[in-house]
Amino acid sequence: MTSHITPPRSERRFDRRRSAVRLAGTAACALALGACQQSVPKAALQLSPDSLQRRQAQTRVFETSDEAQLLSASAALLQDLGFTLDESEVDLGVIVASKNRDATEVGQVVGAVVVAVLFGADVPVDDEQKIRAALVTRKLQERNGYAVRLTMQRIVWNTDGKVSKTEPLDDAQMYQEFFDKLSKSVFLEAQEL
Repeated sequence: MTSHITPPRSERRFDRRRSAVRLAGTAACALALGACQQSVPKAALQLSPDSLQRRQAQTRVFETSDEAQLLSASAALLQDLGFTLDESEVDLGVIVASKNRDATEVGQVVGAVVVAVLFGADVPVDDEQKIRAALVTRKLQERNGYAVRLTMQRIVWNTDGKVSKTEPLDDAQMYQEFFDKLSKSVFLEAQEL
């Protein structure tokens, strides 16, 4: 037979306090975790006024039923332009390529030298950049052919090895030249020249 011993009144009060402290601590943690939840700012989901214009400059339609040939011509053109293919998934119609280039700008170097001479401070300047190209094909629903969209970005590192810039490349002329060359390349591949 086991006997149940009732703890003294002071211990029961201590247990109640401990329970109350635990409950308060749990509530405080739940409140703190709830306050950490971030909502997406409405502006993050809004398209900029020039986004349609940018998308039109980055997209061309090709009247072909051979997506593999279109991707092959695109990959060859990117390589001709000095890009290295990082990823390609023919079944998904995706090619990702990149190239490294010097990012030194004379104005930055001159400014850094002036600051160094006048104040003795070491000012980092842009040093290297990686230009990334992502090409995606999409079959057209309304007619025979594929839409090809190319987007390009650059990431710039300074002389301290830190990223100093990340920016899209939005020069419409650059995209026009790419698609002009791609049109010629697609034609040549179709003619097997």
